[in-house]
Amino acid sequence: MKILAVKLCENGYMTQPFALGGEKGMDAFDPAVRYRSSLQNYLIDTGDEVILVDTGLPAGFPEAVPDETTMIYMGAKIAEYADAFAALGYAPEQVTKILITHKHADHTGALAGFPNARIICSPEEAKADELSALPNVEAAAFTDGPYYNFSASMKIADGVTYIPAPGHTTGNAIVIAESEGMFWMIHGDVTYTDEALYENELSVVFEDAAAARATLDQVRAFISEHPTVYLSTHTPLGYENLENRKVVDLNDPPAVIPPGEVTFKTATGKYVCSVCGYVYDPAEGDPANGIPAGTAFEDLPEDWRCPRCRQPKSAFNRA
Repeated sequence: MKILAVKLCENGYMTQPFALGGEKGMDAFDPAVRYRSSLQNYLIDTGDEVILVDTGLPAGFPEAVPDETTMIYMGAKIAEYADAFAALGYAPEQVTKILITHKHADHTGALAGFPNARIICSPEEAKADELSALPNVEAAAFTDGPYYNFSASMKIADGVTYIPAPGHTTGNAIVIAESEGMFWMIHGDVTYTDEALYENELSVVFEDAAAARATLDQVRAFISEHPTVYLSTHTPLGYENLENRKVVDLNDPPAVIPPGEVTFKTATGKYVCSVCGYVYDPAEGDPANGIPAGTAFEDLPEDWRCPRCRQPKSAFNRA
């Protein structure tokens, strides 16, 4: 079995309150502390199948333009998903299955580029706007019984298991691959950065706080009992762990590496939701919610929320 990272963005950052403040509150953490951020998804080559776990942002998706208020910036785009995938030496027709950890655009953006693949997601996510219109989406049947301390699972291939992990979204899921005596956990956004895993803290982004806590507890319990490589989406620790075959030791957190300098760009006037990827375009407004075309983001009512995921204005980044 071969697992590869599909690298999309680099040299970003997230603030400590964003990454760790989901339960204790953002005020309990230091906004001056920043962790490295990036964007990558993963490919599993079993030898018989090529399986993708999530598919990045849509082609042409506007880059965020961070400022002093930005909570998470995934970094500068280094490749569109299709190009990053092709650079690994694969063709779209080789992909047999795509496993979706959750519905957000930075995990589902390039699904249309694989029309022959089975797209498997949780029953809850199959109803989401990002997925419901695609003809090759199927709801997972988590009927293969418990997987170690997880209560339900679906066997995808030999050594590849799909597991419900609700909280970040109600239909969130994780993928665990077994190879060479180790467990490779691709978890989507159970945590945004590995520091949160070691600190046992939730991010501020979840649809169900109690479920998110239960999932993180299950993940940490699994990791404490099994040699696990933790493959994250939004921190370069994800692909660094993969490349270094680094097994998690919850009692020995890695040293925090500060992010590098961010290259600032000129904003377009558009704003991007840092959670679900919805783009607010002033030229279009949000007519369904009473916002006419021509309304600048700064002029939106303070109680306006993302039409897709209901996050507040503070979750949006300039693009």
